[in-house]
Amino acid sequence: MTSRPPMKLLIAAPRGFCAGVDRAIIIVERAIEKYGPPVYVRHEIVHNKYVVDTLKAKGAIFVEELDQVPDGVPVVFSAHGVPKAVPAKAEERGLDYLDATCPLVSKVHRQAERQVQAGRHILFIGHKGHPEVVGTFGQVPEGTMTLIETVEDAESFAPADPDNLSFLTQTTLSVDDTAAIVAALHRRFPTIHAPKGEDICYATSNRQAAVKAIASRCDALYVIGAPNSSNSLRLVEVAEREGTPARLIQRADELDFDWLANVRTLGLTAGASAPEILVREVVDRIGSRYELIEEQVETAQESMSFKLPRGLEAA
Repeated sequence: MTSRPPMKLLIAAPRGFCAGVDRAIIIVERAIEKYGPPVYVRHEIVHNKYVVDTLKAKGAIFVEELDQVPDGVPVVFSAHGVPKAVPAKAEERGLDYLDATCPLVSKVHRQAERQVQAGRHILFIGHKGHPEVVGTFGQVPEGTMTLIETVEDAESFAPADPDNLSFLTQTTLSVDDTAAIVAALHRRFPTIHAPKGEDICYATSNRQAAVKAIASRCDALYVIGAPNSSNSLRLVEVAEREGTPARLIQRADELDFDWLANVRTLGLTAGASAPEILVREVVDRIGSRYELIEEQVETAQESMSFKLPRGLEAA
């Protein structure tokens, strides 16, 4: 019997679920307990197929638009946030709805409203088409916000009133990329109004810092997450910027053992929507081919938790 070659496995911490994702999943589960199935969910509650499939099995039905939700059944809005028109339409139809928007995203929504009320034009740093960006743009009147995706966008933006600007950011961006864009905005528009606190959420920042801490020690790194998960894609980019080849996978069956052929030290992390069960699944699969020496590298401890909507606390 051939012995398995040794491999050092550096597992980043923090990784996986954040408080906003935890809260969103619990909201769907509690809604099913309270109302009975089916409970409808507009868009993926979080960007993870395993999580979505698990909730489907419990009685959740995922739809793209409110028009697909029948009358008389509850509907949950995803953790990424929705434009104001969506709850307004739900109320118009008399639907019971639960808003699972991450409180840190809701905070950005409220900041956007305040900036518009103050007469400022908002430069919103984010990725076009991401649900969080769509939701935030839907909080304010059309024309009061401009999307800035790159430093080039920041350099070329020509405002009507350079002294009446503010900026906000998507919560799941690259910390380094965003810092470069913000620096360009501050240089071009010294009076631009900055958000009171950091918009990039603690979980995104922490997971990126954890990858930075292990990347230089690794020959390669895997990120467990969905291809439409912004924070997971950023983790791949963080590793690659440190000079470490990195790949995104959703499940253990996507592992490429040819890619690991010359790897002696492998890094592993998970995006904020990926449950720990998928991390262990990947570790077990790698362990079937290699004699693993596991080391968890912890760069921060997280204790954040968010309240559930009224009526679900004791469901």
